[in-house]
Amino acid sequence: MQSGIPKCGEGETRGRVVIQVVSAISVEASGPAYSVRRLCEAVREAGVEVGLAALDWSPMDGVPEYARLFPLGMGPRRIGRSPALARWLREEARAGRIGLLHNHGLWMMPNVYPGWVARRFELPYVVSARGTLGEWPFHSGSPVKRVFWPLVQKPALSAVTCWHATSQAEYEDIRRMGFRQPVAVIPNGMDLPPLLPKEFRQPRTLLYLGRLHPKKGLDWLLRAWAAVEARFPEWQLRIVGPDERGHLAELVALACSLGVERVTFAGPVYGEDKRRAYAQAELFVLPTRHENFGLVVAEALAAGTPAIVTRNAPWSGLETHGCGWWVEPGVDALVACLEEALAYPPERLAAMGQAGRRWVEAEFSWPAVGARMAAVYRWLLDGSPKPADVVVD
Repeated sequence: MQSGIPKCGEGETRGRVVIQVVSAISVEASGPAYSVRRLCEAVREAGVEVGLAALDWSPMDGVPEYARLFPLGMGPRRIGRSPALARWLREEARAGRIGLLHNHGLWMMPNVYPGWVARRFELPYVVSARGTLGEWPFHSGSPVKRVFWPLVQKPALSAVTCWHATSQAEYEDIRRMGFRQPVAVIPNGMDLPPLLPKEFRQPRTLLYLGRLHPKKGLDWLLRAWAAVEARFPEWQLRIVGPDERGHLAELVALACSLGVERVTFAGPVYGEDKRRAYAQAELFVLPTRHENFGLVVAEALAAGTPAIVTRNAPWSGLETHGCGWWVEPGVDALVACLEEALAYPPERLAAMGQAGRRWVEAEFSWPAVGARMAAVYRWLLDGSPKPADVVVD
């Protein structure tokens, strides 16, 4: 595939292109696939030249004109080895066509190559942890991490000039891991689609939408639902999203063992179907064990749906803005919260959802987020004044 990434020529713009790198940008990928693409577009609109490099996992439509996809090489797919991507980054840096590298995520080779290139060619290097440094995700998953971290991933992070955290909690994760570089604390952005009308219909819907993964705390949710289901016969629990690591079968087995009745499991939804799922729900729940941001919460609020989120995600604003509940993790806290929230009439929940929509519009718009990130890039590229979002301690 031909590159749409801008080529700097001689003169003022040489060496000022920002190249962002992420493992995947397909619609089926997780939240960063959306947020990284939109960040590129928002930063470009703020006047910074940006290109995006990612792996070509499978055929996809609508590759952005500023992006380039690279084939996978030999080796396990889960680590995403791509000699073509590594070679291209080296060649572009050697030719002086890269001013700054910005990597998103850890644990795959596309998250390692930028560090190698930044160190070799002395380029400013930004890393967005994207939730990978939280205690739960860092210590869970494949045992390969125990080898990959000290031998491959951590050495590549020695080149980091500035970290990017999407929340205060993620900033604290970065510091807890011992990294002392500056950190830019800038949230993910959010596109606000037109607001669909709320449909007050029976049964009323409590919605979870996202990956079916052990870290999401859906086992807590099912146990909490089993405790309250009989007292709220007008409500149903709807769990929507793609299965990961066979977790769906585990959840179905748990639901059967608990004897819950009004629970449905559905596959992933996208686009208009996703918007409709949020709009048709009266209440959204994210019972997560760890979340650096939780884009689904912003999406639910943008649809006018209030949310219940555990304190393992950085959404304290749900309470301060009157648009949801921010609860302790675990079954007991979820039970107590559900007993309160499910008793609310539709009109009260709808008013909370409208408050959430106003909050998201004010704080998480992409133009504002893009301008803030562009200021960080200019600080690193030109020596412009340090933005207020950057923490140095």
